[in-house]
Amino acid sequence: MPVATPARCAVLALAATLAGCSSIDNFLSGDKIDYRNSASKTRALEVPPDLTQLARDPRYAPQGGVISAAATPQTPSLQGGVLMQSAVVPSALGKVRVEKQGQLRWLVAEAPPEVIYPEIKAFWEERGFKLTTDNPQAGVMETDWVENRAKLPNDLIRSTLGRLVDRLYDSGERDRFRTRLERGPNGTEIYLSHRGLEEIYTNELKDNTAWRPRNSDAQLESEMLARLLARLGAQTEATAKSAVAGAPEAPAKARELAAPATMEVDEPFDRAWRRVGLALDRGGFTVEDRDRSAGLFFVRYVDPKTAGIDEPNFFARLFGAKGPDKNPVRYRVTLKGEGAKTVVAVQTSAGAPETGDAGKLIVSRLVRELR
Repeated sequence: MPVATPARCAVLALAATLAGCSSIDNFLSGDKIDYRNSASKTRALEVPPDLTQLARDPRYAPQGGVISAAATPQTPSLQGGVLMQSAVVPSALGKVRVEKQGQLRWLVAEAPPEVIYPEIKAFWEERGFKLTTDNPQAGVMETDWVENRAKLPNDLIRSTLGRLVDRLYDSGERDRFRTRLERGPNGTEIYLSHRGLEEIYTNELKDNTAWRPRNSDAQLESEMLARLLARLGAQTEATAKSAVAGAPEAPAKARELAAPATMEVDEPFDRAWRRVGLALDRGGFTVEDRDRSAGLFFVRYVDPKTAGIDEPNFFARLFGAKGPDKNPVRYRVTLKGEGAKTVVAVQTSAGAPETGDAGKLIVSRLVRELR
């Protein structure tokens, strides 16, 4: 819900007065998604520290090549005693097809990552996004936080005065998209995930606001994936949307285990790798590197209990008060296939079992994302 600050309300009130004697053609497109040119209208965000970028640790730097994701052969797997392919392929559109596995959707392109990566980069830039992460070596790109202007109300004031007051409107939400490419046996697998922020009041007087994470929007993910599919090879966006839509709902297939920071997924390794990778993207983790052949994700994470706590002011620091530790901590998420199931565990950066509260929180969040 948009947050109404006093200054914004005052200017909108003035605009309402002018609306009676002004007439400007409505320029709104009516589309459900409109990120074009929103970057110039979007205020700078003070986001929780786990949502900001961190200087890369050389320990996780790719060891050469263009795309560092490991390419391991994928074979059909047994599920419920029946031989299953890795995913359902409803249609092939040009160079790219959409594949589905329960709630998970991704694209598979025949072209190698070196060819696909610049095409996807152009896709985001054409839609008004700036990339804050642009790493072809790791096969990862992430957009800046941008407002979906299509969510703004098409009321009388905005319809009448158009661009004159358009900058005064704010949806109170921001979106960021991450695209991850993995080299597969038959081309490139493309995963797209969404993360969101919402603006909230920080006090009872409602004179100050802050940004906090909101749930990922699966419908928005599907919409953007369909548009990417159309950009890469489908004939029309309508055809692409038809291919992406309609994935069957999957039952709960993940649960916590008794061992510290450990969970079990009812999927063989190849399928679990896809699901856990997307769950990490959606859950707000930053995947700095990955090694599919070893079943390892290298991630960083900030405890959400401290992410939104303000630092002590000057006088508090003068008397020895210390703020919460907001520095991102690096972890390893390991996957080990055990037949038709996969065990997922959270480890410290050194590879030891993570026995603290952070490990429990990470596993709990992954279980929620994988249901």
